[in-house]
Amino acid sequence: MVRAPRVRRRRRLGFAYRLAVFILWPIMRVIVKWDVTGNERLWEAEGGIVVAPNHTSWFDPPVVAFALWQSDRPPRFLGKESVFRVPIFGWIITHAGQIPVYRETAEARTAIRDALAALDRGECVVVYPEGTITRDPDVWPMSAKTGAVRIALTSGRPLFPMVQWGSHLVMGPYKKEFRVLPRKTVHIVVGDAIELSDLAGRPLDAETLAIASVRLMDAITAMEAQVRGETPPATRYVHRKEPRPLAPGDPDPGAA
Repeated sequence: MVRAPRVRRRRRLGFAYRLAVFILWPIMRVIVKWDVTGNERLWEAEGGIVVAPNHTSWFDPPVVAFALWQSDRPPRFLGKESVFRVPIFGWIITHAGQIPVYRETAEARTAIRDALAALDRGECVVVYPEGTITRDPDVWPMSAKTGAVRIALTSGRPLFPMVQWGSHLVMGPYKKEFRVLPRKTVHIVVGDAIELSDLAGRPLDAETLAIASVRLMDAITAMEAQVRGETPPATRYVHRKEPRPLAPGDPDPGAA
């Protein structure tokens, strides 16, 4: 199968996408300090890719978007459908080709379909594997949903873990605040693509998706631990109605 070449910043991305870049790029460039490593992995990968960042704050999406734009990988985010109904902002992201996720509805699969189509066009698709901002009290990664690995396994495209650390200092988890002074440093690290070749061809059942999801979150947790210079908890927070800890390396029975 012939893969489409990767989409670059110079491609025709549409008025709304260029408008978002025009508004956000100069702001993001100056309000925080940047420390980006590993993004050469994104330059070197050909065709479409899946990027899976950790999620610590409502400020994460512009941080990740800026880092990917600087890496010549214009992002297509999967995001909660409710965000697409926010006045003005919702119009911009809708017409900029971002992908709404209709959770727990009959339309939920359309996000997977649209993400796979974007990958076929050579685009960079961003999926937050935790599905929401972490609920871990110390801002460590939680257990994963299956969307990111499902898209990667279905498409056969590389799945890159990404860690950003520092956006939570601008906006704390689930807090309505915006603290830009003094300027915070945002660290961005892109890791090696997750090894999934041994899972290719297997049925995308709960076991396969759980194995892939644990590999992804183990990589993200290890990367975050290195950035923070701290030891992660022995158990990973599981976000559900009755949360319980999950040991790294154990399948998450609630991931699917």
